Amino acid sequence: MKRLAPVLLFFALTFTACAGGNTQNSDKSAEIDTTSEKDRIIPAADQLSAYLPLLKGKKVGLMGNQTSVVGEEQEHLVDVLLRENVDLKFAFAPEHGFRGDIERGEKVDNTVDKKTGLTLHTLYGENAKADSIVGSVDVMIFDLQDVGARFYTYVASMHRVMQLCANQGKKVIVLDRPNPNGDQVDGPVRKDDKFKANISYHKIAMIHGLTVGELAKMINGEGWLDGGKPCDLEVIPVKNWDHSTPYELPVVPSPSLPNYPSVRLYMSLCLFEGTDISIGRGTDWPFQVVGYPDPVFGEFTFTPGTRPGMAAHVEQQDNLCYGIDLRDVDAVNEKFTLKYLLDFYNKMPDKSQFFARPEFFDKLAGTDELRKQILAGKTESEIRDSWAEDLKSYKEMRAKYLMYADFE
Repeated sequence: MKRLAPVLLFFALTFTACAGGNTQNSDKSAEIDTTSEKDRIIPAADQLSAYLPLLKGKKVGLMGNQTSVVGEEQEHLVDVLLRENVDLKFAFAPEHGFRGDIERGEKVDNTVDKKTGLTLHTLYGENAKADSIVGSVDVMIFDLQDVGARFYTYVASMHRVMQLCANQGKKVIVLDRPNPNGDQVDGPVRKDDKFKANISYHKIAMIHGLTVGELAKMINGEGWLDGGKPCDLEVIPVKNWDHSTPYELPVVPSPSLPNYPSVRLYMSLCLFEGTDISIGRGTDWPFQVVGYPDPVFGEFTFTPGTRPGMAAHVEQQDNLCYGIDLRDVDAVNEKFTLKYLLDFYNKMPDKSQFFARPEFFDKLAGTDELRKQILAGKTESEIRDSWAEDLKSYKEMRAKYLMYADFE
């Protein structure tokens, strides 16, 4: 029997704002904006010449976090903008906070960034002053690294920024980044607003296959802002990337997605959040191990504990869990599947206890049909057949907004 004892190590989330800000070479912009490396994927944030002219003489707000980095040196966008004398007034922080060290669902406060003195506001949850805050600037920049799942809440934050800018007549510039799961479109499409939540904000496939820039265009084009009124939107595209290109994130996007395998497995394992099955939160391998306190689930064992900056609410905390080890999965070829979920459901001795939080599961799935199908004993093939037509319609809509060559 393989057993992993919990260890107390934890990856550090680094934030580079103000790192040598006043000692940078005056040619730093040119270095970052180099496009001679034909094979290097160049996110929009690296392309200073594409967006700095749009900010000249403007009061600017930013929606960003620790993923808002520029260049191979991963200098924070805030440092770059301030060095380039951009009149940056504030930043909005999404779920997980501006530095990415706040776990799922935890409160994100209005505060000040200690490294730059920049005023920070939250858009995770309600903020009664958000309209007036956006009204104080001329243009908003959105630069967050999404991971391609409808239940990843950064896209809900983008929608709110777009709505605020539409309300106030302000411009939104989306600095696009690759989708590390952009090589797939899968899962149920949310149709009923009964299941609308931060984790299921848009009527899109659960694995949506869009970059944030493509989704922003869809939000505008499909009339999803209030009254169908679009915002003034400009998307700066990624260079040298398409939907078939694997992309390993240079920065941890949130505390429980520490590496490429976890980002790829997240598509399939996040549905476990509607159960009491552990998916490794509180270990050094979140979204890479799955288990429950019963030997029926497998020989591999681990014990969820606590980790600084990670989940405050840990499923099966301090309980020895039995299950599966996915840390060595072939991440590039790993795609969304129901096999892990169905396997654990089928092994659960008391199946009535499996969906511990059914309403939350339904919001993750964007429907209650998936849960009902699992309870009815449907196979993965049968379940997939049930959402095939909705996926076909979604793909037709998606095709109108693609900015990069597709994977199929």
